[in-house]
Amino acid sequence: MRIAPDSPFVTHVLDIVDSIPPGRVMTYGDVAAVLGSRGARVVGQVMSHYGSDVPWWRVIRAGGHPPVEHEARALAHYRTEGTPLLNALAPGYRVDYAMARWSPGGA
Repeated sequence: MRIAPDSPFVTHVLDIVDSIPPGRVMTYGDVAAVLGSRGARVVGQVMSHYGSDVPWWRVIRAGGHPPVEHEARALAHYRTEGTPLLNALAPGYRVDYAMARWSPGGA
């Protein structure tokens, strides 16, 4: 079941993602938690369907992995923005989540 694009949840997810500064990231679970939800998968669905107009590469999977099937495109963005990376030259690179994590309000 797809969430309607005009749903308040979709709007809030996209607003949060749009507020993530360059070089910083949040996980799908982080975004869900800000919204008082445990629905990381639902955040992923929102990003999959409606996230193309926001900095989608700044939302990562647990463990620092970039969005599935967008690794190469995300890597170009990470390098441009100076996002801290682990194993940046290896095919299985990850974002250094401890260094790049961001949360609204700086908490």
